[in-house]
Amino acid sequence: MNIWPAIWLSVQLASLTMLILLVIATPLAWWLTRTRNPVRPLIEALVALPLVLPPTVLGFYLLVLMSPDMALGALWLRLTGDTLAFSFAGLLIASVLYSLPFAVQPLQTAFQSVGKGVLEAATTLGAGPWDAFRSVVIPLSRRGFLTAMVLSFAHTLGEFGVVLMVGGNIPGKTRVISIEVFNAVETLDYATAHLLSAGLLVFSFLVLIFVYLMNGKDRNKRRGAE
Repeated sequence: MNIWPAIWLSVQLASLTMLILLVIATPLAWWLTRTRNPVRPLIEALVALPLVLPPTVLGFYLLVLMSPDMALGALWLRLTGDTLAFSFAGLLIASVLYSLPFAVQPLQTAFQSVGKGVLEAATTLGAGPWDAFRSVVIPLSRRGFLTAMVLSFAHTLGEFGVVLMVGGNIPGKTRVISIEVFNAVETLDYATAHLLSAGLLVFSFLVLIFVYLMNGKDRNKRRGAE
């Protein structure tokens, strides 16, 4: 069994998802950190919903939304001549939604750790909101950005339920690593299943070690500052 197309497709999907999530999650996390809007708990709940919602449920409703009978699916079909469901683009949309909390929450935590005094000092020195965010908040939150990137990439790499519902099992188009593992088990190709599963296991373990190390360094820095 040739596993490289599935690995390459998974890396592409995880990389694009990570980049898109950085663009979406950064302003969203900053808004959630700063706002006092009464709808904030509602937005936070929607962002965190993929953490508790069964992946197949999310995948089912995304599949319905991407149907040519719905506005989004019909628009995509008119623009591209292809269906959004069972396509790489559909997988990408599903992955962004499913991994959203893994990007937003680390950034939100990092932004909350930036003291108001630092921002007030930047404002006093003449920095506008964007200048203060770019020159003060982003450097102080770099570990949060790094954690968000690593977690969103790793989470996308290990998706199964959502990608199976939205993308199906099309070789070279939507068949990612997790689905390749499923196929290998179904065909009793346990050698391939072990190889891919062990790779994901080791990668996930290393990601968690990295995240905990980063969090430990942040805690030590705060203790030192106190």
